Amino acid sequence: MAFTAKDVQELRQRTGAGMMDCKKALEATDGNPDKAAEWLREKGIATAAKKAGRIASQGVVDSYIHMGGKVGVLVEVNCETDFVAKGEGFLSFVHEVALQIAAAKPTYVSKEEVPAEIIAHEREIALAQINNDPKMAAKPDAVKEKIIDGKIETYYKENVLLEQAYVREPSMQIKQLVIEATAKCGEKVSIRRFTRYEMGEGLEKKVDNFAEEINAAVANMKK
Repeated sequence: MAFTAKDVQELRQRTGAGMMDCKKALEATDGNPDKAAEWLREKGIATAAKKAGRIASQGVVDSYIHMGGKVGVLVEVNCETDFVAKGEGFLSFVHEVALQIAAAKPTYVSKEEVPAEIIAHEREIALAQINNDPKMAAKPDAVKEKIIDGKIETYYKENVLLEQAYVREPSMQIKQLVIEATAKCGEKVSIRRFTRYEMGEGLEKKVDNFAEEINAAVANMKK
């Protein structure tokens, strides 16, 4: 299938890849834009893998405030050079990460950050849930282990930033977004740390008893 310069430009806008890479992708996929985008993503994965061992000591700390000040996020994202750290593409990626943290409430950046005792506790809970279900309790131990492993993966997807589904495109995980950012920026990109604040989090909430308030108001009116 033939393609035009306009097709190359549209693919570039869609993926953020360079013009020559977009042209190569369309040539490799007979001009199919969807397959070309996948080709570029695969190329990006290979490129990111080569950069994984590099030191990323530059970057930015970004903030995001949501819901009129009800939720706030601070996140540090690293790259290799100050030049890239000031680039629009990198800053846009950092902002997307901050938005993700605000919306999806992760607790850790990566699987490696999750304490071993937390995973052990989650496995105990999963096993107890299985044993409390007569049908599940009767299954072989090997099957139970697979079920528990599945529950641990679900825990990771809910609580680990890199394993979470991207809120703007749920078919993509955040770790894939990092790979694409690395490919687009041309150097290693990594999310180092974050803090998420939610108004009133951890504080004891006041529970209003409207019936008691109404009765008290009526009593005062009668005095």
